[in-house]
Amino acid sequence: MKLEARGLTRRFGGLIAVADVSIELRTGRAHAVIGPNGAGKSTLVNLLFGTPRPDEGRIFLNGTDITLLPAWRRSRAGIGRSFQRTNLFPAMTVLENVRLAAQGSVHGWRLLRGAREDRGTRDTAVAALDQVGLTAFASDLAGALSHGQRRLLEIALVLATSPGVLLLDEPLAGLGAEETAPVVTLLRTLATNFAMLLVEHDMDVVFAVADEITVMVDGRVLETGTPDAIRRSGPVRDAYLGHRE
Repeated sequence: MKLEARGLTRRFGGLIAVADVSIELRTGRAHAVIGPNGAGKSTLVNLLFGTPRPDEGRIFLNGTDITLLPAWRRSRAGIGRSFQRTNLFPAMTVLENVRLAAQGSVHGWRLLRGAREDRGTRDTAVAALDQVGLTAFASDLAGALSHGQRRLLEIALVLATSPGVLLLDEPLAGLGAEETAPVVTLLRTLATNFAMLLVEHDMDVVFAVADEITVMVDGRVLETGTPDAIRRSGPVRDAYLGHRE
């Protein structure tokens, strides 16, 4: 699957949040977007998912222009996304949370049909939990999970929508070193099967997962390249990485 953005620009009043940004995502490659706070990273993710629409530029999915498609139609077309903030129902079980996400992606799903009767969405939810390693916690309440497990559950919600493209906005936010390791392992595995965009502040994670990195500053692309090229870039060091080795 291929998701391509060309010349995206988004203004909020007098503020240009994203300015003439182009990016390409392909199956089997993880593309990370990094930059300081306020660089426009999350706005870029929102534009790719359809909330809001760009003021300028176009977005293509497998060559088809989807610039005007609403978010729900992009989701059904194969674009899945996670959010910076927890988006779970803590009083529901882990399986119920993922099953709800799976139901939302089913074409023609009938409101009068009981969730417990829908075998297909249950199987999808179980498979998503297996992918993220949470099968043993399926019957636990989501609110009882550790922070790291909740992050894994949020990725499972995305996988339950049967996407081909993953837009992951800071999936490791707030995690300690021990909790980070299983999420990084999962991301590296997913990157082989999906077109992935990863927004992340942890540079160790970015360099461990990404095949390509785009650096944004003040809404614009400063540089795009391989992890090694970004690591060696003088302008990137000056603007973001500092003296990191």
